[in-house]
Amino acid sequence: MATMKLGSKPEIFVLEGLTWRCMTELESDVVVEVGEMSFYLHKQFPLLSRSGVLQRMISAYQAPQEDGGGGGGMCTLQLDDIPGGAKAFELAARFCYDVKIELNAHNVVCLRCAAEYLRMTDDYAEGNLITQAESFLADVLANWKDSIKALETCEGVLPTAEDLHIVSRCITALASKACASDAAAWSTGHAAASASAVAVAAKNASYDALWNGIGSGGTPRGGGGGGAAGAAVGCSGMDWWYEDVSFLSLPMFKRLIQAMEGKGMRPESIAGAIMFYAGRFLPGLKRNTSFSNASFGGDCGAGSRSITPRAANVSAPSEGDQRYFLEEIVALLPAKKGVASTRFLLGMLRTAMLLHASPLCRENLERRIGAQLEDACLDDLLVPNLGYTVETLYDIDCVQRILDYFMSSTDGLGTGYTSPAVVEEGSQLGAPHAGSPSSLSPITMVAKLMDGYLAEVAPDTNLKLPKFQALAAVVPDYARPVDDGIYRAMDIYLKSHPWLSESEREQLCRLMNCQKLSLEACTHAAQNERLPLRVVVQVLFFEQLRLRTSIAGWFFVSGNAAAGGDGAPQPHPGGSAIVPKGAAAAGQSDADAEADEGKGKELPAEAITDVKARVSELEKECMSMKQEIRRLGKPRRSWSLLTRKCGFGTKVQQAQPTMSSK
Repeated sequence: MATMKLGSKPEIFVLEGLTWRCMTELESDVVVEVGEMSFYLHKQFPLLSRSGVLQRMISAYQAPQEDGGGGGGMCTLQLDDIPGGAKAFELAARFCYDVKIELNAHNVVCLRCAAEYLRMTDDYAEGNLITQAESFLADVLANWKDSIKALETCEGVLPTAEDLHIVSRCITALASKACASDAAAWSTGHAAASASAVAVAAKNASYDALWNGIGSGGTPRGGGGGGAAGAAVGCSGMDWWYEDVSFLSLPMFKRLIQAMEGKGMRPESIAGAIMFYAGRFLPGLKRNTSFSNASFGGDCGAGSRSITPRAANVSAPSEGDQRYFLEEIVALLPAKKGVASTRFLLGMLRTAMLLHASPLCRENLERRIGAQLEDACLDDLLVPNLGYTVETLYDIDCVQRILDYFMSSTDGLGTGYTSPAVVEEGSQLGAPHAGSPSSLSPITMVAKLMDGYLAEVAPDTNLKLPKFQALAAVVPDYARPVDDGIYRAMDIYLKSHPWLSESEREQLCRLMNCQKLSLEACTHAAQNERLPLRVVVQVLFFEQLRLRTSIAGWFFVSGNAAAGGDGAPQPHPGGSAIVPKGAAAAGQSDADAEADEGKGKELPAEAITDVKARVSELEKECMSMKQEIRRLGKPRRSWSLLTRKCGFGTKVQQAQPTMSSK
C-alpha cells in the first residue's frame, strides 16, 4: 500500500473521552465541534493561516465577543457537515499544526474532501492540504489495490467525491487496468481454455445413463453446465479482480462494469465478474448452501475462488433489496449468448421466482436460458413450482416456455440443428451411430435433456397427460437418434398413472418411434404389460424387420467372399433383401483387401461356421419372440401373416440350402 508522510512535529493531541486537546503552551481559545467530538484549538495560529472557511467563521464570530469583554472569550464553531466527519477534521487539524500524519488509500479521499470543504488551498499557504492530497491521490490511482480501497471510501463522502471527480477517476483507473490485464491474459490463455472446453464437451457428450439395461441418453444430473465462459475464465486466470470489485456497492459496481464495457473488455470477463458479485449478495442463488458458506466456484463460471470471511460476515439483505438487486444484475448481464453459464441463469431464475421479481425480469432470464439450453444440467431444470395455484411439484410451464424459446432462437433450425432429411437418410430402421455429427448438435443434446426431465417429472400424479404430451412433442422426432429416453419417461408415467384408459395409453405411445428403439429397449417393451398390445406388436414387427436385414447382410457378405473375393456385388437368391449400408461397405472393403493380397482365396471354414452360428442364434431369437406373441394372446394365424409380410421365413428357407451347399 502506498503511503505519504506529512509533518515533522511530535504528537501534541490528546484524546480525553470525546474531546481532543492540543497540548501546547498557549491556552485553547476556539472549540470546533464535529458531531459528538470537540476539538480545543487555537484560532490565531495555525487555523487562520491554513483554512479559508475557518478564517471566515472565526472572523464572523469575533464581533459579539468584543462587545462583551474584548474578544477574549472561547469561540465555538459547528462543523457537523464536513465530509469525513471527525476523523477527517482530526487529520486536517494535525496538518495545520505540522504534526506527523500518514496518508494512505483509506484516508486520502476523505482528507481530500475535507480539505476542499475547509478551502485549504495554496492561496492561504504554499503546499497546503489540497495540493498534498491531490499529489498522493495520483500515486494511489496508479495501483489496483489502492484504487479499490479509495473507491470504497468514496461511499462515505459521495457528494463531494463526485463533485471533485474522484469517483470517476477511480473507476477509470480500475477499468483501464482490468481491461489491459484481460487482453493480455486472453491472448496467452485462449488456447488452453479452448482445449479444456473441448475436453469437457467431449466428456458430457459421451455420458449415457442406463435404466433397466436401456441407454436413456440423458445428460448428467449434476456437474458441467459451466459453458465455455467458465472454462475460459478458469483456465486463463482472468478472474483475479472479481473478488476485489465484489465489495463495492451496486451503484459503484454498475458504473465500473459500464466503464469496462466502454473500454472494450470481453463480455465473458464481464459476465464472470457479475456472476461472482451476484453470488455474494443473493443467499438463495445456489441450492443446498447457506449464505455463510456460499462459494462461487465452477458452478457459475467464476473460477475456483471462495467467498472470504470478510464477505461471509455481511448480513443478508431484505427481500425487497434482494429483488431490486437481482433485477439490476439481470439487466447488467451482457447480451451475448453463452457468456453467462446456464447453471447461473437457472439459479437466478429460481431466485427470481422466490423473490417474486417482475415478469419482465423472469422473461429475460427464460429467453437467455432458452438460447443456450443445450448447456443445462437436469438438476438445474427441476425448478420448484412456486405459483399461487400449485398443481405440480415442478414448474412444467416454465420449462415449456424455455424450450419454446430454444426452438425459436435465432441459432436454431437454420444453423445449429440437423435437418430431418439428414437423420432419416442415416437411420432408416434404427438409430444413427453415436459418433455421428447429429448426436452432437444442440437440438440432440436438448432432446436428451428433455427426455431426462420428463422421466423426473413423470412420477408426479398431478401431472396431466396433455401437459406431459405437449412438453414431449416440442422436440421433433428427428432430434432423437434413439428413442430409449422418451420410452423410459413414458414407462414411468404409465406406472405412476395406472388409471389411464387404453386410448390415452395409445395417445401417449405415439410420442415414441418404435423403429428407433435399441435392442435392450425392444426386449423391455416386449415384456412390458403397461404398454398397449398394439404397441407391443409394432415393437416386435420392427425388431423382426431388423433381424431380417441383419441376416440378409450376413448372407450378402458371405456370398461375395465365397465367390472368390473379387468384390463384385452378387445378388442374393431372394432378390428382395434389404442390405444395410454398413454391411455392404464392410463386404466391399473385405473384398478389396483380399483382392490386394491375391484373388482366388477361399473363405476360411471358421468364417462359414461363424455365419451358421449367427443364423442359428437369430432363429432362436425369432422363436422366443413368437412364444411371446402367443403369451400375449395373439393367434397363430397373425404370427404367420406377420412373418410372411416380413419375408423372414422365406429368406431363412432360401438361405439354408445356400449355406449347406457351400
